[in-house]
Amino acid sequence: MADPKGFLKEGRQVAGRRPVEERVNDWDEVYPDGIGRALLPIITPQASRCMDCGIPFCHQGCPLGNIIPEWNDLVWRGDWKDAIERLHATNNFPEFTGRLCPAPCETACVLGINQDPVTIKNVEVSIIDRAWESGHVTPQPPEWLSGRTVAVVGSGPAGLAAAQQLTRAGHTVAVYERADAIGGLLRYGIPEFKMEKKHLDRRLDQMRREGTVFRAGVDVGAELTGEKLVERYDAVVLAMGSTVARDLNAPGRQLGGIHQAMEFLPQANRVAVGQSVEGQITATDKHVVIIGGGDTGADCLGTSIRQGAKSITQLEIMPQPGEDRPAGQPWPTYPMIYRVSSAHEEGGERVYSASTKEFVGDETGHVKALRLVEVVFEGGKLTEVEGTEREIPADLVLFAMGFTGPQRTGLVEQLGLELDERGNIKRDGDYASSRPGVFVAGDAGRGQSLIVWAIAEGRAAASKVDAYLTGSTALPAPVKPTDRPLMA
Repeated sequence: MADPKGFLKEGRQVAGRRPVEERVNDWDEVYPDGIGRALLPIITPQASRCMDCGIPFCHQGCPLGNIIPEWNDLVWRGDWKDAIERLHATNNFPEFTGRLCPAPCETACVLGINQDPVTIKNVEVSIIDRAWESGHVTPQPPEWLSGRTVAVVGSGPAGLAAAQQLTRAGHTVAVYERADAIGGLLRYGIPEFKMEKKHLDRRLDQMRREGTVFRAGVDVGAELTGEKLVERYDAVVLAMGSTVARDLNAPGRQLGGIHQAMEFLPQANRVAVGQSVEGQITATDKHVVIIGGGDTGADCLGTSIRQGAKSITQLEIMPQPGEDRPAGQPWPTYPMIYRVSSAHEEGGERVYSASTKEFVGDETGHVKALRLVEVVFEGGKLTEVEGTEREIPADLVLFAMGFTGPQRTGLVEQLGLELDERGNIKRDGDYASSRPGVFVAGDAGRGQSLIVWAIAEGRAAASKVDAYLTGSTALPAPVKPTDRPLMA
């Protein structure tokens, strides 16, 4: 282990963010010079807190099976080159997870039973950021080519992980993306202040140098049909995500000014990197109401602040969680506790136990207010509290309530794919769909989930595709399609 007494000598420390009054005036990451550099003064003693447990439950918390105690020890010893080798052994894109993952590994950390857990996520991002700066991340092209071809539909984390693994195994891989640039939600769904796109671009450059081909601006299922796709390639991996947004059909839903978060965020992200968007949905000088209390809602919050909203209210239908683990969610599960993101530090009001009753419009047919009511969770259902109805001003309403599954029209219909009871694409234990040669990875098959699960599924699906094409595989398969996070 690193320092046998490290957890006794060192308390948990995280990187300091830039002052709020500074960062809300730009789109740069909220950490000075990026989180990797911000962490350098404190990361070695933080790595020393890892106890190298006999049974490291952090492995169970992380679906990738990251070898966390090993790279913690290597960081403490200053062996950054070996640290990135051990990190890359299980994770293709630690610069993404180190910034965007909610770190279920940390809530499963054994030290977290009675102390603050190890800052695993921070150590991870320190390793990869230093590796890029030191030139330790290089292309790994295959030693030989198999002569087999694979199409990957979707360029989010699942699709990119599957593509990189299959390319390195010697297959010729083409990644299709209907947006005008590769990256999926990493490109246009995640705001710059959470992850600057330079981190995505340099990883894509590595993949191109390894041999992966990227074809952006191609809507598979439209100009390229599903039948043509399966005719052209020896195997197909569907990794197009869970993109059907959950809606709220309350009275007044038809009013102008009511949008899904994924209408609002991609436009803002384009403008943040210098593109122009005609008719952009913007929060400037508006009273903004965000319905949904999760990460996407927080992204809308931070974006609205930077656009100069008059006021921002984020609604959550469930009650406010406490700051300590609930009794019913013991270690090592991922608990529902009160969390404050960087966006929440910057402003806005969070309102819990609130249900939307009606959208109120003005004489032009545009939303001007939202009528809400308090609710309580009793007997397994939400009940309105009499006499608590009120209106709040709303010039822009954003839905950030999650997603219900992949798009059914187009590709899914063309290939005649079976769906499961939740509306996701059905797959067997080998990630294979009901159509021979067509595999499914990530949210399209699992349902809306975390980035770390998407990468794990991309890696696992790649191993099954490799075995399908060649009869055997040496690629790792960290998770099964039926695996789920640790639950109480």
